[in-house]
Amino acid sequence: MDDDVAPDSKLTITKRKWAEAGKFLTGRVSRPETDRLPPGQHLVKNWPVLDLGIQPKVTPLDWRLEVTGLVKHPQIFDWTAFHALPQSEARSDIHCVTTWSRYDNDWKGVSTRDLLAAVEPTEEAYAVMLTGYDEYTTNLLLSDFAAEDAMIVTEWEGGPLSTEHGGPVRLVVPHLYFWKSAKWLRKIEFLNHDFAGFWEENGYHMRGDPWQEERYDTD
Repeated sequence: MDDDVAPDSKLTITKRKWAEAGKFLTGRVSRPETDRLPPGQHLVKNWPVLDLGIQPKVTPLDWRLEVTGLVKHPQIFDWTAFHALPQSEARSDIHCVTTWSRYDNDWKGVSTRDLLAAVEPTEEAYAVMLTGYDEYTTNLLLSDFAAEDAMIVTEWEGGPLSTEHGGPVRLVVPHLYFWKSAKWLRKIEFLNHDFAGFWEENGYHMRGDPWQEERYDTD
């Protein structure tokens, strides 16, 4: 992990303590088919900003997305090439591990399935590691990255995604806690093994299913 992500920042130390103490855990399990709000969550109307104290200023002109690892067609997308991929729109909810949820967010961008069609993961690909321009990392199983509603987004609520929320480009994986949806996305690496990212190395769950309340690594 690059030092730029401030592993000993006040926020990191606090959230590491939360993981050690099991803060916010209710012990309940629910299902997204019947419960829109996962256990232990509360609704907000705003969109809280959480980061590691770094908000990289990346313009569309400077932005690049490197797709590498176990794929047949490694690529580096610039803004024009990325927008040449099929563009999609979707509405989904956000569930943050710090217990807030926000309903009905309207996104525009590229479906992860359309990205997968362009780069073609090999049979050995099992997981992905996401890296942001702030050097934050988080891991996803390939099956989660390829979920039907997962997107790499450039717009929110009809306008460009703001810097504070991860613009110009971030991932959105609605069925997992939002720390898995890396902001300021610059690299996607396809791997044959599920390696821990930043928060996963600091006591958080390797997968992060809100309905199973997978907030922390309890093993």
